[in-house]
Amino acid sequence: MDRVKEIVADIKEGNPKPIYFLMGEEPYYIDKISQFIGENILGEDERGFNQMVLYGKDTSVDEVIGNAKRFPMMAEHQVVILKEAQHLSRTIENFTAYVENPQPTTILVICYKYKKLDKRKKLYKAVKKHGELFESKKLYENQVADWVRRTLAGKKYKIAPKASVMLVEFLGTDLSKISNELDKLMLIVPSNVEITPELVEQHIGISKDFNNFELKKAIGERNVRKAARIVDYFAQNPKDNPFVVTITLLNTFFTQLLQYHGLNDHSPGNVAKVLGVNPYFVNEYAIAAKNYPMKRVSAIISNLRKLDLKGKGVGASNMGQADLLKEMLSAIV
Repeated sequence: MDRVKEIVADIKEGNPKPIYFLMGEEPYYIDKISQFIGENILGEDERGFNQMVLYGKDTSVDEVIGNAKRFPMMAEHQVVILKEAQHLSRTIENFTAYVENPQPTTILVICYKYKKLDKRKKLYKAVKKHGELFESKKLYENQVADWVRRTLAGKKYKIAPKASVMLVEFLGTDLSKISNELDKLMLIVPSNVEITPELVEQHIGISKDFNNFELKKAIGERNVRKAARIVDYFAQNPKDNPFVVTITLLNTFFTQLLQYHGLNDHSPGNVAKVLGVNPYFVNEYAIAAKNYPMKRVSAIISNLRKLDLKGKGVGASNMGQADLLKEMLSAIV
């Protein structure tokens, strides 16, 4: 994220802000920025007396402010990091007076995860004026595979599109979890070797042949035999392949396919932009569109929504995952 790079660059150049208010739905960047500040503002020998980490569950706004008003000992700055500040959401506005007149030798970092300040209130305006207000927004699922590619590219690694999609499907959109798995891969795979689906399967334990990505592709091609094999594998391994994930992915796929049918411009660039997918996968939609006319796609979406309700116990409390998967496949192909 460009804003993160700018914040890090300012700190490296010796221009830290007195307040860093880090908020938003995606905790990954909040953790990364606070960690960077904690490791780079002070020297190792200065941190013992001049760096403090507090937790919202165990402290109060007044206690944090009291620590922030202290002077550093034999150092240019002191650093106060408040983690889990969301637990102080009811009193968070009490920081306003301090933010309007911060201690110039203190760098106060407030990590306000999963929440945002009200733009209409004084604290938001005060932080904007006197410090750094950073909002860490949650990435949409179709953005995460590209995030994986860009993150690895920044470290001189390449990853095959299918491999990045496999990671997202298996790990979800939790950037911290994905980052941990990428770190493991980079320890094992040399930077001059592309990270392939085979390497992901070997070192992370995701099957390159039996996953939602391959199921979606098989269904798009109307390859019933392959789709049935994958569904059977899912039925035998329900914990690793929850029905809710499969049904959600296929509903998204057919919704996008409906959009594809409605496009006048089917050029790869336009399709990728409108559907929010990697250009590498555009051909899958072209193939699926030939196999599933618009009217059929609409019927499939309706059937998938009914099955989603059954999977949640509405009208079919005794249906197991194997039965749900078989019914799903028959409703599509």
